[in-house]
Amino acid sequence: MKKKVFLTRKLHDFAIKDLKKHYQVEVHTGKIPISRRKLESKMEIIDGLICFPYDQIDNIMLNKAKGLKVISTFSVGFDHIDIESAKKNKIRVGYTPEILTDATADLAFSLMIDIMRRVSEGDRIIRGGNWKKIFGAYDYVGMDLQKKTLGIFGLGRIGSTFAKRAKSFDMKIIYNNRKPLPKSKEKKLGVKFVSFEQLLKQSDVISIHVPHTPQTHQLFNKKIFEKMKKSAFLINTARGKIINENDLVDSLKKKKIGGAALDVFEFEPIGKSHPFTKISNITLTPHIGSSTEETRAKMAEITVKNLHLGIRGKKPRFSVGF
Repeated sequence: MKKKVFLTRKLHDFAIKDLKKHYQVEVHTGKIPISRRKLESKMEIIDGLICFPYDQIDNIMLNKAKGLKVISTFSVGFDHIDIESAKKNKIRVGYTPEILTDATADLAFSLMIDIMRRVSEGDRIIRGGNWKKIFGAYDYVGMDLQKKTLGIFGLGRIGSTFAKRAKSFDMKIIYNNRKPLPKSKEKKLGVKFVSFEQLLKQSDVISIHVPHTPQTHQLFNKKIFEKMKKSAFLINTARGKIINENDLVDSLKKKKIGGAALDVFEFEPIGKSHPFTKISNITLTPHIGSSTEETRAKMAEITVKNLHLGIRGKKPRFSVGF
């Protein structure tokens, strides 16, 4: 009998076709995200699960998954899965790093240009019928990227690729990591390691590229914003929970920092009633860091490969834990 695989929402047609060759496949077609109750009931009878970053898979759920061999998440992040519990229950976890590096770095760079040159703000002015006169010498000015100091918090794959983009714009690039990169790589990227405190004080732009962990949870809060330059911009394409959103709203309203550009939020999706939508010096995108046709197709391909390997008792191509 074919093993059972459950998907919490539809994947690409080629991916579904491939899966159906090997397994009994069921795809959730109802409200997104899938309800906890329904997902729990499926966990008890499946061999493989393909999930998405908004599907919260905790210890209680995993303890019910007696036959589950692998969870393959369609994402680079895996903080929505209780990894320790998965290990305990001998459930392999696969994810999709590297594939979305360029797409996410490109979006981060576009957000930086957007907020510094006030592109989306200008679009809102026109669409709202508020462009009443030709701007003068001091009206509606943005900021050059050239010669500005870019602070990258987390110089991993995406952060390093983002640095390459910024280098071509003649920006000075500093970074903070858990530990410095080898000097040879620093020289190649044109970056300099600094402490977190120095990053906050020196940067004209700070771009976040770290995972969400207990250590980074709401790390960017009121105290941090007060240490940044009043003209500084904050970019986040990593995880929404790294920022204390209430503190960011307050800091933007009071002009404690220059502006922000966000692709991720604490709770998604957000609507027009969210406080961010009432602020002019912020650019918002709906979690589209990996949203290119090429990247999403490659992610689907890797997600399926991870699942195939895990069901066979082998380590996924990109594995978390074991």
